[in-house]
Amino acid sequence: MRRREFIGLIGGAAACPVIARAQQPNRNRRVGALWPFAEGNPEGQAQFTTFRQGLRELGWGEVQVEGRWGGGDVERTRAHAAELVALSPDVIFAYFNAQLGPLASATRTIPIVFVGASDPVGAGYVASMSRPGGNITGFTLYEPTLAGKWLGVLKEVTPGLARVALLINPDTAILRGTFYSKEFEVAATSFGIEPVIAKVFSAADIEATMRSLGKQPPSGIIVAPDTFSEINGDLIVALAAEHRVPAVYAISRFAKRGGLMSYGPSTTDAIKRAAAYVDRILRGEKPAELPVQAPVKFDLVVNTKVAKALGLTLPESFLLRADEVME
Repeated sequence: MRRREFIGLIGGAAACPVIARAQQPNRNRRVGALWPFAEGNPEGQAQFTTFRQGLRELGWGEVQVEGRWGGGDVERTRAHAAELVALSPDVIFAYFNAQLGPLASATRTIPIVFVGASDPVGAGYVASMSRPGGNITGFTLYEPTLAGKWLGVLKEVTPGLARVALLINPDTAILRGTFYSKEFEVAATSFGIEPVIAKVFSAADIEATMRSLGKQPPSGIIVAPDTFSEINGDLIVALAAEHRVPAVYAISRFAKRGGLMSYGPSTTDAIKRAAAYVDRILRGEKPAELPVQAPVKFDLVVNTKVAKALGLTLPESFLLRADEVME
């Protein structure tokens, strides 16, 4: 049985609560949440609302949720992680690897539910996917094979593609940016495309990369998901448009705010599932016994207005496969 099928099987079994729902919640409980966004970021607030709404629907409407906002700053994120641990909440929610790492270092006793840690076993956060064994569990979003899928959809809408860059920041990306690189290079070879690993550490680096690709048409870019790309999302989208570089993103928000297209797991769905795990822990279950689950919902979002601006003609079959077409 393949790994995804196995985890999907145990994940489905784990979705059935073993604690009676008749049990009344303790209204004095406290939940922490550490986010990569700046506090005023609309997308971050929308995700926070999704998380709190999930808890409300499960009977925790009056529970205090302490949110902290790292804004992409490594030191600030560490400080906020320490603050949340010092508050001794009953559970802490962590978004992505950059938030989970500091929290995991700060406590081995407070339960942590994550979304987006791509290799929790390899990173040492959990003992195994089926039985995490410690104080951490949650939901993965991305795996290396997605690199080939991103390249495939980019090739489909830009048939003459000659080179594609994988945009990563080794300081914030999982495994220092190597998580997707092998699959990316293998897929590029199979498509007859030149693979480029574009390491970026600042806004200036992003601009230089986009300018270079724009001067070498037909080139494209894959924007790997991590805290750096989240924080610089608007800039990346704007520069891709300015330099006429077809881009594929892992998160649907990028396509909805002016990117060409996105393909990846639904973060909204994963956050709702994470809220259900928080609920189960608050009711007495142990994170050590809640399996780490893989994503179950993937979305392809296409922005036809951007495609037209880039001079791309999207195949009808491609548009029919899309979960959302923005015009």
